[in-house]
Amino acid sequence: MTHTETIFKLCFALLLGFFIGLDRQLKHKPLGMKTSMIISVASCLITIVSIQSFLTYATPTFRNMDPMRLTAQIISGVGFLGAGVILRRNNDVISGLTSAALIWSASGLGIAVGVGLYMEAVVAVILFILSVNVIPYVIKKLGPARLREREIAVQILMNPNSKMTDLLRSIEGKTSSLSSPMQQLTVRKMKIQDVEDGQQKIRLVLSAPETQITSEVYYLFKKIDDVVRVEIERL
Repeated sequence: MTHTETIFKLCFALLLGFFIGLDRQLKHKPLGMKTSMIISVASCLITIVSIQSFLTYATPTFRNMDPMRLTAQIISGVGFLGAGVILRRNNDVISGLTSAALIWSASGLGIAVGVGLYMEAVVAVILFILSVNVIPYVIKKLGPARLREREIAVQILMNPNSKMTDLLRSIEGKTSSLSSPMQQLTVRKMKIQDVEDGQQKIRLVLSAPETQITSEVYYLFKKIDDVVRVEIERL
């Protein structure tokens, strides 16, 4: 392998890593362009070193060397970086899984370029971008309505009264005491606890249509009698 070919491989790995990082950075995700490019180039470099070491030091009498030994360690080593971008928020929502998968994928691109599989690496990048951006959008548009829902976390602080049961029934669609937009919400998780002064805190995770504006849900809860405080977050 000549120096020119080695440099070309490193630059090509940087270019492919750039596209992965650009997609994440445009969406303000933890994985950015710098991280993705470094992972891809480093993986490519380690793969080249592993192959060249075999070609340089193996002899007809001593060939008990694995040219992919260093490359195999990339897969497990990059897993630690992927774990670093997976976050668990206070509302028990897990985020960062796609970024973690793309970190692992960036290392795979570097390995593919290091071996010399240029066309396969380009096709892989195209498939990655389609998997993250295009295919989910098409499935959402053509699939069942449940795919076009999003989740909302709501915390409600209420004065002690019997209206809490009516509130929960209205959300679950068992009564129509509240306005019609409330009927479009579905309860996914619910937790009720007593707090100071005998008040109750209700924590809900609701499914709502993507067209439902978060502020509308906030005001639906805010105008209910005996509701002291409302906190709402789009997940």
